[in-house]
Amino acid sequence: MQKSLQIKFRENPKIKNYLMLNSNWYKQLNRSVTNYKVFESTMKEQYKIRVTDKLGDALDNIDLINNVLNIIN
Repeated sequence: MQKSLQIKFRENPKIKNYLMLNSNWYKQLNRSVTNYKVFESTMKEQYKIRVTDKLGDALDNIDLINNVLNIIN
């Protein structure tokens, strides 16, 4: 595996943890660095840290606060 990928894994504990839990990615990442983008998007989808997930969570929180305020009034 290339040093640049190894450095990225050391810097981000979520990526490192996902790689340890899904060891089948080692083979694909050793074959080509371009597979890193697929790996990263899969990891973000699994841990729900994509931008769309964050926006969805924020909207849910706003809706919850709105409902609580409507009940109080």
